[in-house]
Amino acid sequence: MKVAAIQHDIVWQTPRANFEHLAPMIAGAAAGGARLVLLTEMYATGFGIETAAIAEAPGGPSTQFLCEHATRHGCWIGASLPERSAADHTALPYNTFVLAAPDGELHRYNKIHPFSYAHEHEHFASGSAHVIVDIEGLRCALFVCYDLRFADEFWAVAPDVDAYLVPANWPAARRHHWRSLLVARAIENQAYVVGCNRVGTTPGGLVYAGDSMIVDPLGEVLASAAHTETALIAEIDRNAVVNTRARYPFLRDRR
Repeated sequence: MKVAAIQHDIVWQTPRANFEHLAPMIAGAAAGGARLVLLTEMYATGFGIETAAIAEAPGGPSTQFLCEHATRHGCWIGASLPERSAADHTALPYNTFVLAAPDGELHRYNKIHPFSYAHEHEHFASGSAHVIVDIEGLRCALFVCYDLRFADEFWAVAPDVDAYLVPANWPAARRHHWRSLLVARAIENQAYVVGCNRVGTTPGGLVYAGDSMIVDPLGEVLASAAHTETALIAEIDRNAVVNTRARYPFLRDRR
């Protein structure tokens, strides 16, 4: 299956401008044969903690955009966005990875580890459940950005996962960590990792280098890019996961 990670800039807290910018990039990835298209963390607003301004109700404009284009292009599209609880709109919102299927079905994962270094935990609630989605025979686990630092979360689901999807807003100041951890998670879990990070600069001066990657179960980088907007596309195959784990049965030795 072809997977695309769209490494893009973000117009700060202006969803409509980002929708207009991303629409042709998604169309191009789908035309190139991508069955799964991954965008970045808080793809429509940029990573921020101003929840009164950016948080949306479930099914809000950012979710509608993902659903509309997944249906239009007949592919899966995922990204994270700030979303209020459906049960209690007065509670802290979640940083939610929304994955839209071609038929309009939605899957949601709430980021388990808010980024406390930037005070995300004071403005966003923590998720508590892992989410694995079968995408045309490929078992995909959904994570978001800072989750990447917590190997135990990835280990917990490894036996049931072929690919980890990780949208991010990971600053260039720690780009070596991002690149190293993406490869490490692939090697130690013998699974694909698709990391999609933004490029550009925020009004506060944070710089993002991208460094998006698609990594195979042996830790080989199939596609990568830095600094510029682009769509990374690579073929991923569940058989590669099965064969790698059969040849090197390391997972069974975990305690």
